[in-house]
Amino acid sequence: MRSDYHINVFYSDEDGGYIADIPDLEACSAFGEDPGRALAQVLVAKEAWLAAAKDLGRPIPEPRYRPALYPR
Repeated sequence: MRSDYHINVFYSDEDGGYIADIPDLEACSAFGEDPGRALAQVLVAKEAWLAAAKDLGRPIPEPRYRPALYPR
């Protein structure tokens, strides 16, 4: 059973909005004017990425990325 992929959401001064990306899925990212929109868009992108990989017979990576957690 596959656990879900980690999603990063961060503000980009350069883009003037929020970026959401999934590190385990190469080039799977999305833009939004706020964090919720970026997240919603990257979830759509994730489904498209997975469907395209399946259609092309490419391997689908297992979720591996975990952010580093530092004690306070």
